[in-house]
Amino acid sequence: MTTMLLVTTLRPYEMGRTKHPKKEVEAALRHAEERGWWVDVGGSHAWGRMYCPYNDPECRCGEFCITSIWSTPRNAGNHARQLKRVVDNCAIRKRAAAAAGDEGGEE
Repeated sequence: MTTMLLVTTLRPYEMGRTKHPKKEVEAALRHAEERGWWVDVGGSHAWGRMYCPYNDPECRCGEFCITSIWSTPRNAGNHARQLKRVVDNCAIRKRAAAAAGDEGGEE
């Protein structure tokens, strides 16, 4: 009897969690995971939560970077844009980008 081994390459979002039912929201979650955020699936009202890798008290008005992910948002496109905006407007990330820009541009 011959046994065949099938090797597949999984993307990071396919290994650790279930996919979100709305494709726009799933794309926003992958955007967040590519930038170091992690997604915790489950909860009572929300589909899950998204956590910032920096966990800084100065970020997001002192409440840290934790964002709820709705399972059935009224408008999936708007919810996806909101999630991306939270990731892209992270205070720590903005400070790091500003510092990198200040170092390399002036001669």
